[in-house]
Amino acid sequence: MLDPVIEARHLRVLRAVAATGSFSAAGRELGCTQPAVSQQMKALESSVGTPLLVRGGREMRLTQAGEALVRHAAGILAGLTAAEEEVAAIAGLRAGRVRLVSFPSGSSTLVPTALAALRAAHPGTRVSLEEAEPPRSVELLREGDCDIALAFRYEGAANAEEWEDLVVRPLLTDRLVGLVPQGHRLARTRSIGIGELAGEPWIAGCPRCRGQLVRVCESAGFTPRIDFATDDYPAVVGLVGAGLGVAVLPELAIESVRPKGVRMITVEPVVHREIVALTLPDLAQVPTVAATLDQLTKAATR
Repeated sequence: MLDPVIEARHLRVLRAVAATGSFSAAGRELGCTQPAVSQQMKALESSVGTPLLVRGGREMRLTQAGEALVRHAAGILAGLTAAEEEVAAIAGLRAGRVRLVSFPSGSSTLVPTALAALRAAHPGTRVSLEEAEPPRSVELLREGDCDIALAFRYEGAANAEEWEDLVVRPLLTDRLVGLVPQGHRLARTRSIGIGELAGEPWIAGCPRCRGQLVRVCESAGFTPRIDFATDDYPAVVGLVGAGLGVAVLPELAIESVRPKGVRMITVEPVVHREIVALTLPDLAQVPTVAATLDQLTKAATR
């Protein structure tokens, strides 16, 4: 035997019949005809498999099963109304949440502008922020631990297909620039080939950036001697400023740091990284996620 399927509209009609005592009075209260009320009551009785009303003369009275269903109907309909209102609030961006994961230089540049604009436009939307570098940020997205991941990849990377199953919102293209100490022999040079730094000690960034640095240096005929490695971009700048080595950093990362004691120089060949916002196809349709993606795009444009 199939389990009964009880529809909310049928419960509303049953409550009206119980309150008014007749199909015709229930119809007037609900704004429908007496035959429509009768038809819905028959459908509900058929669904639950037992009579719910005893028809006697002009009055209707509830059976024991009808009384039980009416008793529960108030809570069911109240819960459904609350759910409908909450969903409507989320759909209308009066409520809802977005879980955002970003790499550090994105967190300090793109994210603040985007989230300030989002809060101004939709104050009921809550956003949480966690920091993680790709590919970990992308893993968090696929594992369901965030709704949007800010990520990046370098031009010509071998893992160009890693985002094929995701919705990719391009944000900007970021150039890598060289950093040398202020008193360095090349500090007053505007542009150099990376091979000119072959004998220098290096300060490297996150694992993905480190791998890109090694590939670029090896294509220029040398392997960089990495003395220090840190995911903290201000620390990279500080180490270079203290004369402990040279580095290449994304321009976006330098925007959020006050470089002291360092000089920025263009390094050839020019290396770019593509910065994107990623989400899952189903999440892209969620209003709060779509609004956040739009604000990240606007922040990148600014």
